[in-house]
Amino acid sequence: MNGEIVMDSVPSSVELMESPGNGYKGPSHAATTNACKLCTPLGATLAFKGVEGAIPFLHGSQGCATYMRRYIISHFREPMDIASSSLGEKNAIYGGGPNLKKGLLNAMQKYGASVVGVATTCLTETIGDDVARLLAEFRTEFGDLPLAEVVHVSTPSYNGTHMDGFHGAVKAMADQLCVEATPANGRVNLMPGLVSPADIRHLKEIVRAFGMEPIVLPDYSETLDGPALLEYENIPSGGTPLADIRSMGGSRASIELGRAISTQDTAGTSLASRFGVPLHRLGLPIGIRETDSFFKALKDITGRETPRDLALERGRYIDALVDGHKYVSGMRAVVYGEEDLCVGLTSFLAEIGVRPVLVATGARNRNLAAHIQAACGDVLREMPAVREGVDFFDIVEEAKTLAPDLLVGHSKGQRAAREWKIPLLRVGFPIHDRFGGQRQLCLGYRGAQELFDRLVNTVLEKKQNDSDVGYGYL
Repeated sequence: MNGEIVMDSVPSSVELMESPGNGYKGPSHAATTNACKLCTPLGATLAFKGVEGAIPFLHGSQGCATYMRRYIISHFREPMDIASSSLGEKNAIYGGGPNLKKGLLNAMQKYGASVVGVATTCLTETIGDDVARLLAEFRTEFGDLPLAEVVHVSTPSYNGTHMDGFHGAVKAMADQLCVEATPANGRVNLMPGLVSPADIRHLKEIVRAFGMEPIVLPDYSETLDGPALLEYENIPSGGTPLADIRSMGGSRASIELGRAISTQDTAGTSLASRFGVPLHRLGLPIGIRETDSFFKALKDITGRETPRDLALERGRYIDALVDGHKYVSGMRAVVYGEEDLCVGLTSFLAEIGVRPVLVATGARNRNLAAHIQAACGDVLREMPAVREGVDFFDIVEEAKTLAPDLLVGHSKGQRAAREWKIPLLRVGFPIHDRFGGQRQLCLGYRGAQELFDRLVNTVLEKKQNDSDVGYGYL
């Protein structure tokens, strides 16, 4: 497996994957053990939470909404309401149309929602509910009422990951809410992908520093990380205003963050084809080179040079690399999680002298190895093994043969890190065994600085705890 690049030929979990060079034979089991992904409608739910006045609505059983609420609350530490059509056995036979229509009315009347984001589940996709037809009937039957906007996205969990649901919901909002050409507004559309609320706030700060006002879709920087309030809000304040979404066709340009979505039809490609909005598709700006590309796009769009304050952040980060590289240089890391985050983290680690030996994701057909090669250029001394469509059983079995010094990813790697007695740098979603995951900053020069500081301190703490003398000066 040394130097091996596995791209789109990764087998499914029912096949036997052999990796020459290290003796590891891949999964011979037919079940998924501790998936390295989450369900598709969960991603759509997160995207819908980023729209002002919106309520996510799952067309399926109540259990789906309960499961997703648990995962989202444990990471963001915020109240999370998800409406549901609450289908039972009878609906699985006769269809869920009546429940869907009744549930939509309840969501609009009880929550006062201005937008309802409807995501389907495995149940309703399997029984074949024609949701588009049901929604058309709903608008006809209740057209005399002041109805909210309803956006629909197909998100069966047996066909994709939470990232598919997230990007699908963003595209659905762009397609179904931005339907007419609007006058030029001089703004820039920013589709950041699934990043932390802190990252979204920083991205808005960066764009504004270049003299432009962004339209961020989705913007859950307040709805999933809000202030303490004396009275509970049925729908949290914040989010992308509906009027802004309607005007995205008049923006000067769009920036879409994510290399792994390059072959997909997305919100950015939709706005480009329908309204001629120029699209800049970039990787997540993690580390120097990917952030440099993001800043270059802003410079090309606005005609402005990088503001001094942001240039100083770049310089401080480089200074930190000079001071701290000796603590992490040469370490071997296993990276896992969402595909675009994996690309950005691999690029970041390569820049600071850490060698990624395995990069793994639960998503399939993302051409991950090629995106890593493009992002890392000639910085990587040797390409890591790249695996798609794997679960944590697969990741742990292969990682055992690679002698990693470090795990980089979300909380699901905690058991392996503990067993192997190596540090885990928690990044991404979900982080449910530590506090403050929603406030982690990873993007931009400032985010890279914070990420590097956390990594170095995680490594130093491990060395300190393992030392016989417990030295205090490093």
